[in-house]
Amino acid sequence: MTVQERVAQVVGRFKAQGDWEDRYKELIQIGKNLAPYPEEQRQEKFKVKGCQSQVWLYPEFKEGRVFFHADSDAILVKGIIGLLTEVYSGLSPQDILATPSDFLKEIGITEHLSMNRSNGLASMLKQIQMYALVYKSLGEKA
Repeated sequence: MTVQERVAQVVGRFKAQGDWEDRYKELIQIGKNLAPYPEEQRQEKFKVKGCQSQVWLYPEFKEGRVFFHADSDAILVKGIIGLLTEVYSGLSPQDILATPSDFLKEIGITEHLSMNRSNGLASMLKQIQMYALVYKSLGEKA
């Protein structure tokens, strides 16, 4: 599935929800469906800085693609990081860097988050992009 197809699928799924409350429930469900986070990776170095809640984001680079594992101690935040990994995990570093986060505004998430949660979302996106930059530069040197 291309990144554009992933984004379209996410947008369609959220737009099918009637109102923000239903979208909120969808986010919570995404968090509940996250694969278990590897306990050995629940380390300080994988915590996303700038989040009010605890958020872990562990990357793996395999066959030219970045795979993300994520978790949070807050149910809504777990849904948000789950949504981000649903879109960005398994993509090449170049595709991650070339895919804007406009879809978050399109599905209405950004307008319904508190200032602290918005800052946390920005930190999660920044961390995903930083991992992609690192793996892109390592790939170019190989």
